[in-house]
Amino acid sequence: MRALTPAFAERAAHWDRTRSYCWQNVADLTAAGLMGMAIPRALGGGGASTFDVVQIVEEAARACTLTARILVEANMGGVGAVMAYGTDAQKRLAADLVLAGDKPAICISEPHAGSAATDMATRADRRGDRWVLNGTKHWITGGGVSKLHLVFARAFDERGAELGIGGFLVHVDPAGGIAPAGFEVVRHERTMGLCGMPEAELRFTDLEVPDDMLLRTPSGMAHGFADLMTAYNGQRVGAGTIAMGVAAGALDHARRYLRQREQFGRPIAEFQGLQWMLADMDALVHASRLMLHEAARSADREGHRFPDMLLAARAKAFASESAIKVVNDALQMFGARGYGGEEPLERMYRDVRMFTIGGGTAQILKTQVAGAILGMKTPQTRDGSAPR
Repeated sequence: MRALTPAFAERAAHWDRTRSYCWQNVADLTAAGLMGMAIPRALGGGGASTFDVVQIVEEAARACTLTARILVEANMGGVGAVMAYGTDAQKRLAADLVLAGDKPAICISEPHAGSAATDMATRADRRGDRWVLNGTKHWITGGGVSKLHLVFARAFDERGAELGIGGFLVHVDPAGGIAPAGFEVVRHERTMGLCGMPEAELRFTDLEVPDDMLLRTPSGMAHGFADLMTAYNGQRVGAGTIAMGVAAGALDHARRYLRQREQFGRPIAEFQGLQWMLADMDALVHASRLMLHEAARSADREGHRFPDMLLAARAKAFASESAIKVVNDALQMFGARGYGGEEPLERMYRDVRMFTIGGGTAQILKTQVAGAILGMKTPQTRDGSAPR
């Protein structure tokens, strides 16, 4: 990764300015074996641990937030869920696509169901050996470029009885212009940061999904959503790592600039006020890294598949909020130059702002942490079950 990051850093402004997906970076990641590095070796992946992945993601995020985001979604979250719960055929499908450069899309959020994910209205009706999906998903990261989609929907049997929330694998090929009937990319949002990553609204109209593309979890359909959200803890650790990596990159920029910039006849690194800012920034990055590594290692313990919920929520909330402060303070040290587009900090600040929102807002994650500490259910769990 360190061999690739100079090129990633050089290209980052281009993806941001043109709002284009970084296909060139994806090709480099694929050639290096970093797409699907966490996929088991038996399926052609690298068999990397969660701890291995977060270290690679941090290095990528120092150079290019967009590239780090792709790495997370090609190794954690939805991919992890398929590798844990999927059939052999489902695992093979996901592995083949990711190892060839695909970034799977996780389709949870809807126009009226964001943090309250269990309020989703998208439904899947059983029709013989198929499921028929109808509904709308919003803020789907990678919509329009991703080939594999993990779509969450409220499932109903043939008599109309609700079964629970299930995850359905939908395979499309945007580059080849192939999409199943009933799958539509309605529009893309114009975002503040991460401008090369499409955030799409998807619409499903009588979209037929074979029964063998339903991701069946150990708890069954009635509680399967809890199983799938347990897998999502990996995505949260990945998102927190991206934020921390961006902050670490901003800290690097600030350290170099303090030594180079002179005012009042001396380097500004000699000013105590800026030294204290730098020390605080370093402490936040270091603390974030330790929390994220602790959460990552919890997934690699014997008998575990995913990070512990409490550790993941705590780390992601802390790292994402800390990153905003670190990048903001780094930009402040650069003064007007940091506010302009000549330096990468302006882009990094816009990018990092997303991570207290996407993948679980900081407030929802803190509610989960408090719920775990107090032994209480969190408001967003409709069935009253405690998060895991």
